[in-house]
Amino acid sequence: MAPGPGEVAITVHAAGVNFPDVLIAAGRYQVKPPLPFTLGAEIAGTIAAVGADVHDLHVGQRVATLVQTGGYAEIAVAPAATVIVLPASIAFETAAAMVMTYGTAYHALVDRGRLQAGDRVVVTGAGGGVGTAAVDIASGLDARVVAVVGSEAKREAALHAGAMIAVAAAADLTQQIKDAHGATDILLDNVGGDVFDAALRTLDWRGRALIVGFTSGRIPEIPANRLLLREADALGVFFGTWSQRHPAAHRANFTALLAMCDDGRIRPRAHERVAFDDVPLALEAIAERRLVGKAVVTVRT
Repeated sequence: MAPGPGEVAITVHAAGVNFPDVLIAAGRYQVKPPLPFTLGAEIAGTIAAVGADVHDLHVGQRVATLVQTGGYAEIAVAPAATVIVLPASIAFETAAAMVMTYGTAYHALVDRGRLQAGDRVVVTGAGGGVGTAAVDIASGLDARVVAVVGSEAKREAALHAGAMIAVAAAADLTQQIKDAHGATDILLDNVGGDVFDAALRTLDWRGRALIVGFTSGRIPEIPANRLLLREADALGVFFGTWSQRHPAAHRANFTALLAMCDDGRIRPRAHERVAFDDVPLALEAIAERRLVGKAVVTVRT
């Protein structure tokens, strides 16, 4: 597969499994690629070829990047501007576990949420890929994190990632959060539905609600008076489009993330490694909310 101008071809070693893959396959994602297409949105590997007008990358470099589709393949093509050069210390499986999840969480918390040390943060869906990444990053930046989870296995994953406490996504969720840390400065919501409604009630004065996704299937409606009375912000987070529109900022964020890896403030990892032939099983597991943390497909050993 030959790259075009401004593109690189990447020999894929590992690819991340993400909930948007399920939505894209079902035709329910914000972006609908033309048929036929191959799933897979985040990859890590080595550059196999560079297109015209690409001067800062070369064949053989270890890289990771976000592609909308085409990642579950031996070779994938990506815009050179979004490619992140990996240090030798970061394994391909780790990098493939970071691009979408840690990229989304960092952009949400830091760029959109203006996170500060000591902030009280609530992460919903905290046992999934973006959720565990958000817990890890927020804890690494000295925030106090309450994780909202749906199972005991996901509770353990969130606590391992650095959550101060993990609470169940139950009918008394609002009170559980208030009991844990009073009010909330930042709500990072991956779930939507009733979980979002309950967590939003805990938002403090000038709190920030970061809207990342709707894995519950219901897109919630925000009462405008709740934002008015608290001078609160409701902020959308659409990492894929943002990273394409602002590639330099995207790369800068990953420079910060890799520095946090180096000094031990964050600990990204693939919670589950999946054989290339088992991609359908991994997508089924994530669709049914059985997947804990982040799964990565091993394309090439």
